Formats: sequence, structure tokens, C-alpha cells
Amino acid sequence: WSAAMTSLNQRRNMSAANQTTSAREFQFEQEPSPQAAQQPSNSSSPSSGSSDMCESKNIVPVDNASAKKDQAFRLFLLFMMTAQNSSVVLVTRYTRAGIAPEDLYVINDLVMITEVGKLVMSAALEYNATQGHLLRSIKENIFERPLDFFRILIPSLLYLVQNSVLYIAISNLTAPMFQVTYQCKLLTTAIVSVVMLQRRYSMKQWLCLTVLGMGVAIVVLGARDSGKDDDAKEEDSANAQNLFTGLSAVTVACLCSAFAGVYFEKVLKRPTNDGGRARAPVSMWMRNVQMAFFSICIALINMQRESGDRGFTGESDENGDAIAKPFMHG
Repeated sequence: WSAAMTSLNQRRNMSAANQTTSAREFQFEQEPSPQAAQQPSNSSSPSSGSSDMCESKNIVPVDNASAKKDQAFRLFLLFMMTAQNSSVVLVTRYTRAGIAPEDLYVINDLVMITEVGKLVMSAALEYNATQGHLLRSIKENIFERPLDFFRILIPSLLYLVQNSVLYIAISNLTAPMFQVTYQCKLLTTAIVSVVMLQRRYSMKQWLCLTVLGMGVAIVVLGARDSGKDDDAKEEDSANAQNLFTGLSAVTVACLCSAFAGVYFEKVLKRPTNDGGRARAPVSMWMRNVQMAFFSICIALINMQRESGDRGFTGESDENGDAIAKPFMHG
């Protein structure tokens, strides 16, 4: 009995000592240190607070910087598109209006040179996108898939017709008149996209397109009324304008632009597969390479077809025959 009581007392003393030690340790953990007491009360752990501040400083500025770069790049693209559209109309108008017929350049030649430049630039961008594997991309997307390659023939032909008739329209319309009437391509593109892509537009969008069409109609009617008074003056100019010809060319250009743009978008969004297996879609730069190639081929055929109807330079050769306009005349 005495041994049992001694063992029990020892166990009680040990448990009491353990409780006292644990209580002291708990009190020590809860009691803040002098350094921690000087820290702000809203940060329970200085190390975790500093790490969170460092992470926020490292992450948030990166997101803000990328967003600013993206916004700046979009503004740059908007500025370049505006400058390009305005400069093309003004420069084309300057180089064709009021110029004698023997000094005018051939439209087909200019379109072909433009497509050659487009082919070179698109190939360079595709070379950069594929990290130097341009030939392999041409092999995979052209030679190994000829049917998909020939699908680009349709928008290529439409874009070539559009570019050709645009010069006719600018030659017969003033620059403001052309800019206003050519905005009808927004209306035609919307209608074609509904038919071919089953795209849906809101009532507000259709209302805006209707107002746009009415504005263009008002401008055309006003130009027709004022054009009747200026017919006598235009007949005496070196390159007389024809309002009907210009409006007809703009109409054809708008329709070609709508069909070509919607068809090209459908081709880009079309799922690609190879033997039943899904594969990466063809890049936009490769599609532009394909379109430029077909446009150049069509322009060469058109140049050969109209070799006897290119116009004359106004000069004669040794035999007294009129000299036809050479390539890139004017």
C-alpha cells in the first residue's frame, strides 16, 4: 500500500509539472515580443505580411504593364488602319484624278505589285511565327493539303476584283464621296454574315446599320443633284468623272468585300483535321500567303489577256505605230 501511494504521488507531481510547463509555453507563445509589439496591429506575422507585400508588388505591376502594352498596341493598330485607309484614298485620288489618259498607270500592274509585297511580308511574318520553319509550313499547308489550299482561290479572286474596281470608283468620285459610300460594306458584310455564318445581331446594331444606309443614300442623292449642274464643266477636264460608274464600282467593291471577308473568316474558323485527327489550324499569315499567291497568278493571267488593250503612251515608234504602255507605266 505504501508503494502504491508513493507511485501515485509521483504520478500526480509529474502531471502537475507537465501542466505548469505547458501553461508557461502557451503563455510565452501568446505574449508578443518587444519587436512584434512595435509592428502594426493589423499584421499578425511580419514575415508573411512582407512576403504578401512583395508578391503584390511583383504581380500587380506586371499585370498593369501587360494591360497597358495591349491597350497601346490596339491604339497603334487603330491609328495605322485609319492612316492607311485615308492615305490610300487621297493618294489614289491624287494620282488618277485630272491625269491625261496616256499618263495613267495600269490598275492591274499596281494590284500585282501590291500583292507581291503582301506575299513577301506575309512570308516573313510566317517565318517569324514558325521560328524559321517556313518551308515546312508551306509543305504541310499547301503541298500536303491541296484541297484546303484551293479553297483560298475564291476570296483571292474576290479581293482582286475589289481592289481593281476601287481604283475605278476613286477615279470617278471625290474622296469624301468615296469614303462615305464605301461604308456600305459594313451593311453588306452584316447581311452576308447572317446568311453564311448564321450570326445574330441585336436590335441596336440593326438600327445603327439602317441609319448608316440612310446617311449614305442622302449623300448619294445630294451628289446626284449637284452633279447635274457640273456636267458641262466635267466634260472639259482631262479625266471626266462619271457618278454612275463610280457608284457602280463602289457597289461591286462592297459586295466583293463582304463575301470575301465572311468566307475568309469561315475558312479560318473551320476545324482542321488530318486523316480524322485534329491538327493545329492554319495561321493567318499562311492564309495571306496563299491568297497573295492566287492573286498574283490571276493578275498575271489578266495582264496577258489585256496585253493589246493596256492603252498607249501617246508616243509612236519608228514605223509610226502607237506605243503600248509598258509594265508599271506611270
